[in-house]
Amino acid sequence: MFSLGGADLTRFLFAVVALLIAANVLGFIAERLAIPRVIGEVAGGLLLGPTCMGSFFPDAFHWLFLGFKTEGNLFGLIYQLGMILLLFTAGLKFQSRFAKSDVKIGIAIIIGSTFIPFVVGWLSTYLFNPTQFLGPANNIMALKIVVAISIAVTSIPVISKIFSDLGIMHSRFAKVVVAIAGVHDVILWVALAVASGIVAAGNNGSAIDVWVVSKSLVVTFTFLIVCIAVIPWLLKRVTSKRANILFRASFLGYFLVILFGLSAIAGSLQVDVMYGALLAGIATKFTLPEHLFKRMESSISEISFAFFIPLYFAIVGLQLNLATNFSVGFFVLYLIFATIVQSLVVYFTCRLIKTDKLTSVNFAAAMNARGGPGIVLSTVAFSLGIINQNFFAILVMLALVTSWMAGSWIRYVLKKGKPLMPGDEHLTIRRVQEEAVFELKQLPK
Repeated sequence: MFSLGGADLTRFLFAVVALLIAANVLGFIAERLAIPRVIGEVAGGLLLGPTCMGSFFPDAFHWLFLGFKTEGNLFGLIYQLGMILLLFTAGLKFQSRFAKSDVKIGIAIIIGSTFIPFVVGWLSTYLFNPTQFLGPANNIMALKIVVAISIAVTSIPVISKIFSDLGIMHSRFAKVVVAIAGVHDVILWVALAVASGIVAAGNNGSAIDVWVVSKSLVVTFTFLIVCIAVIPWLLKRVTSKRANILFRASFLGYFLVILFGLSAIAGSLQVDVMYGALLAGIATKFTLPEHLFKRMESSISEISFAFFIPLYFAIVGLQLNLATNFSVGFFVLYLIFATIVQSLVVYFTCRLIKTDKLTSVNFAAAMNARGGPGIVLSTVAFSLGIINQNFFAILVMLALVTSWMAGSWIRYVLKKGKPLMPGDEHLTIRRVQEEAVFELKQLPK
């Protein structure tokens, strides 16, 4: 009943191998060029997808990725699992505590970089014709929410990876930015969950249905509260119990059950499945003591970032067709608009609370990185039918370019020997070790 023919399985595995090679090799090259790895992984999909391979070698592209009827479904499953694991690992990086000295700046940036860009993004839909980007759901209100989120969103995974690659994750600046991004993105995911609920309710979006929006907000916030308050409280009491056979049987399997269970519950409540995955990560973060948390995070990250997440980003690139479904002119304008709005809001918010100019610019640059969450936003909205192929490509490219801009600026500041913020005066860039090459050299000849 669940079998797959030998020839089809062989073809599918060839396609997986090709995507993994492209994603990892181009991701590796991107890191060596001081570019966020995610850009290289998506580029791997672009190289093998309709943008490049499909344009120049259509027969080979069709044989590899469209060779049998259910191949798209198999890639769709890997794609969804990669997205779920990406959101889960993002939730694991959530920081709920600020140092007392940073509470003021943290709260100010959270408020400024969340609500003002969101409102400006919503209002911007009156400056162009948003219906040109409507997806099959034909829901203009959900589309406006997606546009607003795309202006305001910041990437926890990408900005954390940038800091880790530079060896500054321990710095005051990195801790503040990661903490801000965590709270900031949970708020914006509430908005996306509301948009998902509106689409699921079948509202056509021609007018604001107060009942549908109110119901979606109540369900979403209730689910949020349960996941960050009730679930951790419950898990702390049952996880280490001797009668908890599942935990004793499989440490990692236990938390995967929590991940997929909360994701499934979110979907059944018409709250987006990916929102459930994000909150599952946060709930896990609040549940475990430090030594067990590090063990669990290391275990889940190894398989996620070795297989599922690189394939997820590669499949994102595989779905893009920049040769035909991409408005270059509109993208450039949208990129400039999104960058200016988020950067200026964060800069002037920092200046308002008397932060020095350079620190304000650094926060503005860091908060402009949209990375993984920006791509997840586009893929979720695309899968829900909120946006079409053209706007999907625009949002993905926006996430990639802004992440590159943020990483480049932070690296530039460090190379100049300037502090990212007071207290970080002696930071230096750590040279990223090429661990795989090093280990190969240790092998006996």
